[in-house]
Amino acid sequence: MNDFCCARLFRRNEDRSKPSTLTLALRVLWLGLLLACSCAAQTQPQNSGDTAALQALQGQVHELKDLVLQLQQQTVASRAEITRLREELEARHSAAENATADEPSPAYGGATIAQLEQRLDHVEEDQQLLSGKVDDQYQTKVESASKYRVRLSGIVLFNLFGNSGQVDNQDVPTFAAPSYPGNSSGSVGGTLRQSILGLETFGPEIWGARTSASINFDFGGGLPATNNGVDAGLVQLRTAAVRLDWKTTSVIAGQDQLFLSPLSPTSFASVIVPPLSSAGNLWAWTPQLRVEHRFAIGGDSTLTLQGGFLDPLTGEVPGYGSYTWYRTPSAGEQSRQPAYAARVAYSHPFFGQTFTVGAGGYYSRQNWSYGRIVNGWAGTMDANLPLGRRFVLSSEFYRGAAIGGFGAALGRSVLFDGMLSDPSTEVDPLNVVGGWAQLKFRATPKLEFNGAFGQDSPFASEIRYFSEDVNSYGYAPPYFTANRGAFGNVIYRPRSDLLLSMEFLRLRTFTIYDNSYQADQVNMSVGVLF
Repeated sequence: MNDFCCARLFRRNEDRSKPSTLTLALRVLWLGLLLACSCAAQTQPQNSGDTAALQALQGQVHELKDLVLQLQQQTVASRAEITRLREELEARHSAAENATADEPSPAYGGATIAQLEQRLDHVEEDQQLLSGKVDDQYQTKVESASKYRVRLSGIVLFNLFGNSGQVDNQDVPTFAAPSYPGNSSGSVGGTLRQSILGLETFGPEIWGARTSASINFDFGGGLPATNNGVDAGLVQLRTAAVRLDWKTTSVIAGQDQLFLSPLSPTSFASVIVPPLSSAGNLWAWTPQLRVEHRFAIGGDSTLTLQGGFLDPLTGEVPGYGSYTWYRTPSAGEQSRQPAYAARVAYSHPFFGQTFTVGAGGYYSRQNWSYGRIVNGWAGTMDANLPLGRRFVLSSEFYRGAAIGGFGAALGRSVLFDGMLSDPSTEVDPLNVVGGWAQLKFRATPKLEFNGAFGQDSPFASEIRYFSEDVNSYGYAPPYFTANRGAFGNVIYRPRSDLLLSMEFLRLRTFTIYDNSYQADQVNMSVGVLF
């Protein structure tokens, strides 16, 4: 009977081991690798701009947290099981010692003891493995003042660049500029100010939603007026948001990317601002409150609806006409109402990737004083189309007016023919159309090639209407019209945390005087992701 009970104990212990420790450990290691790759992808300056990627990352984090909890629970159970098995073995050894020589134990009794010893050794090994995996997880934890987990991520990015021609910003150019007597025909330099730091924290569940928050900085906030200040970029806020994520609905509050323009070309030569900024790529780190809802349709397909309120940015320099260390209301903020935006997108798995097509709309009311009310608006389209398993075609297009706050028309929302302080000055919205397209080729999992082209075209007829009296508040000359950009690059990742890239960029900027300016840049990048 004792041997029968011991056999039952052995079978019960086998059943208790499901799911196995090895299975859980392998799942933790696999999810850890997935999270490392996802962190590497996220530290790219939102190149995909895909909120689904962030949601997938959060899901992986949540699943990994559950697995670690299972490992901890199984460690406790294993220790208890070791204690029980040791007591059982001691009892059996005591029984064997008390047995007389003329009453030998059955052969299967000895086999049962051997099985228990083998089982005990196996459980002890599992317990050591579980303890090691739990320790590994806590070694990677960033300590915070709260009990909730915090993750540090980012990229240390070094850029070497050489320019031919004149540009607005030598390390991250967005348009070509005229050359004046005495200017050099180009420039060369290096910078680390495109490095990014990010923090993300995962909070408790509230009303059934997972809570999280993130904040990201770079060093492109300007240059201090000190000796060699070009090597001391100032820290600037990129994004900072709080999220509530249910299974099919998300609420996001904070300063985030422009969800009307979720995609961006792939480049490590332009991280402070997204690639092809002012050349067809709408973008802004915009304070906003938005809601997203996802519908599962047709099996694997997803329909996403997004809507929200945005700070009605119009592109003016902070404190335009006054001191820059005080915040004065922009023309959009003086309208006393937020901007409104909405987007709908359809997604479906395609060639092992995701096919997505979306369309959006935007409206902003602007008050340029003295009753000069301007309506800003935009219609957008975006698409991500896999062309097989190695090629991906992505693009965005827009048509709108008075959307200089998103980088359109070189940051100009309106044109005026005098001083804004003069009630007789005419103020007109500037219409604009633009977009970009990129073809990506993934030669191997570590090597990819990208080629992109974009153009932003404010209506030249409207700029010419003001002739020599044209004025604008942007830092670009007011007589500029279309701005065109094209680049090609190669990106090599010998490791998941290391990247090497080389890129060639050509910019061409047109004016109302039927001439244009051209500039080129060669950029070499080395980045370490963490």
